Amino acid sequence: MSTAEQPATAAPRRERVRAATIGEIKRAALQLMRDQGTTDFRFSDIARLLGMTPPALYRYFGDRDELLTALIADAYDDLAREVAVARESVSVGDVGGRLLAVSQAYREWARREPQRFALIFGLPVPGYTAPEEGPTTEAARRAMAQLSSIFVDAAHRRRLRKPLVREVGEALCRCAAEKHAEDDVDLPADTFQAMLHAWSALHGFTCLETFGHLDWMEPDARDELFVGQVRLAAKAAGLPAPDPPGPPAPPPPA
Repeated sequence: MSTAEQPATAAPRRERVRAATIGEIKRAALQLMRDQGTTDFRFSDIARLLGMTPPALYRYFGDRDELLTALIADAYDDLAREVAVARESVSVGDVGGRLLAVSQAYREWARREPQRFALIFGLPVPGYTAPEEGPTTEAARRAMAQLSSIFVDAAHRRRLRKPLVREVGEALCRCAAEKHAEDDVDLPADTFQAMLHAWSALHGFTCLETFGHLDWMEPDARDELFVGQVRLAAKAAGLPAPDPPGPPAPPPPA
């Protein structure tokens, strides 16, 4: 191998090793969250788990907040991918079916990833402040755009009716106008409000279930309640409602 070839070959290898170490650090942080039942952690805990010295971690992340920012952005991106795949698995003309698919994907991701769900939607991590207009903000927009796209598509297809609640306060009108300017989306203020109502309903159910507050119900009962919640949110928002669950299967013959 010539001397001229060596830097070109060595640099990608160093990058791969660095990327692998960064991945290890992130997995260790998530493991600590699972083990400790909290989204808070210390660099020294990660170093001990990986058999590294705390100063060695600073070669990869400037501080704990930088690592938290990366973890939050990763979680939002993972959620966005799952929700997008679920949305695209349903015909674009089936607005209610797409809403249910997106809602189910959101719910299932939270149940499978409770620590990451808590990291992005739970109590703030003590002492942590996300950078303004940074990677977490952009990742959050990508994730939540999956829901807003359903309203936009429904409006374009003339499948969006007026929402049940049409009165909108001045503050929410301003909020809707600012958001439209950011996202290049022009929905009426009452529909913008209805979209937030729909997300609040979905998120509220998901939080209750993810953190064990609906464990007193059988899983099948929770599933039926969730579909009913999505149907109710759709009707209130002016969207076509997903199909209701089918009738229970008849008992097997004796």
